[in-house]
Amino acid sequence: MPKAIWNDQVIAESEHTVMVEGNHYFPSDSISEEFFTPTQTQTQCPWKGTASYFSLEVDGEQNTDAAWSYPEPKEAAENIRGHYAFWKGVTISE
Repeated sequence: MPKAIWNDQVIAESEHTVMVEGNHYFPSDSISEEFFTPTQTQTQCPWKGTASYFSLEVDGEQNTDAAWSYPEPKEAAENIRGHYAFWKGVTISE
């Protein structure tokens, strides 16, 4: 089962991730929300839409903008609505 791990803490875990462009997108009910803080960062993808970012905080350490989500994806990316992906040192184990 795919797990997202940062700072030795499992921050998301699900058998039902969606793979897009090499990234596991975890459903919202599989994340540990207590580690997530929304930021002001947003990026644009031509086919997915506007991504919103989240910082992670585990054991007093912060990883800024390490997770992202598409709250209102374009039609081509509707399958990742309500899902979260990770980078910046977050490890995905399967």
